[in-house]
Amino acid sequence: MRAFIMPVEQLHKMKERIVRAVAGTIVLTSIILAYTVNTNWLWLGVFVGVNLLQSAFTRFCPLELILKAGGIKEQ
Repeated sequence: MRAFIMPVEQLHKMKERIVRAVAGTIVLTSIILAYTVNTNWLWLGVFVGVNLLQSAFTRFCPLELILKAGGIKEQ
């Protein structure tokens, strides 16, 4: 079997997809934790949602800074 290895060029074009995937994963995780552990976990999802909303207006996203430091470049 051949392992799937993504070329570096494609990896550098994925910043927006990574941000959306991480945000969606955190929101879903917060819902699952709120259902199984404590409803206060919903605040994590609220934080992510508010951050996504403000980034639409300000074009500032903390995760993008982390990805840039990790070598993931803009499309």
